Amino acid sequence: MVNYGDYVLITDSTCDLPADFAEKRGLEVMPMVFLMDDKVYNHYLDGREMSVKDFYNNLRNGKLPKTTQISYNSYLEYFEQFLRDNKNILYISFTSGLSGTYNTSKIAARDLQEKYPTRKIKIIDSKCASIGQGLLIYYLANKYKDEKPSMEDLAEYAENLKLNVAHWFVVDDIEHLKRGGRISSVTATFAKALQIKPILTLDDEGKLVNTGKIRGANNVYDALIKKMQRDGFDYAKQTVFIGHADYLEGAKELKKRIKPLVKDAEILDIGPVIGTHVGTGMLALAFTGERNNNM
Repeated sequence: MVNYGDYVLITDSTCDLPADFAEKRGLEVMPMVFLMDDKVYNHYLDGREMSVKDFYNNLRNGKLPKTTQISYNSYLEYFEQFLRDNKNILYISFTSGLSGTYNTSKIAARDLQEKYPTRKIKIIDSKCASIGQGLLIYYLANKYKDEKPSMEDLAEYAENLKLNVAHWFVVDDIEHLKRGGRISSVTATFAKALQIKPILTLDDEGKLVNTGKIRGANNVYDALIKKMQRDGFDYAKQTVFIGHADYLEGAKELKKRIKPLVKDAEILDIGPVIGTHVGTGMLALAFTGERNNNM
């Protein structure tokens, strides 16, 4: 397992990385929280409190989960265990454009800094979500494995890279976007009637942007691949991430089509926190390139 020396690299479970990758790369991953049937669950990457499969089965059976941000006290408790161990902290947070977790972590870090003045705490707003956040962390972890940079240098690398992580999502079940206020009721009704799937991305503020619509499964694959071909940086040399919300068949098909164009393509499960807002059947692609909000 990778050891980061005098600091720890922390993110949260919205990164949707495989648990074994996080363990091998020495990542510390804070669980995000969701609620189902009025019960609170911590989402760990290993699904110890509720597996991703069970979550989507519950969703298909009509259960309606909710999400909540990581609390101030949770940040205090989680960060302090490392500070007491004389470790510095580099925390890469879920985008502030979709959650208040970044702002809460900044407040907790400020208060802890007063208690541990000799320690360093660096908080970075990733402006990324789900497999995009995962791809950013993937690059950071691999850079440390190869080069062993200082915390300051790794933080600078993250700041320079984060807005060049491109995210594209095609949502199958738009009811969850409507319920979360991401699209209007009128738009949702129109899209359902015409069997249209919205295609979304993240802008430079890390906010979700509805850029257009797609009809038909084949057009979904073509649209995602065309985004990478249009916006990707030397994509033939990249490892890209494919994410799916209980839609492994679609993820495998996208991988089959995109694999000849890239160095490698990894399939990741979309976890419960993002899954709450996109529902089942969502397909996503993350790669490094320009963030281009145009269809």
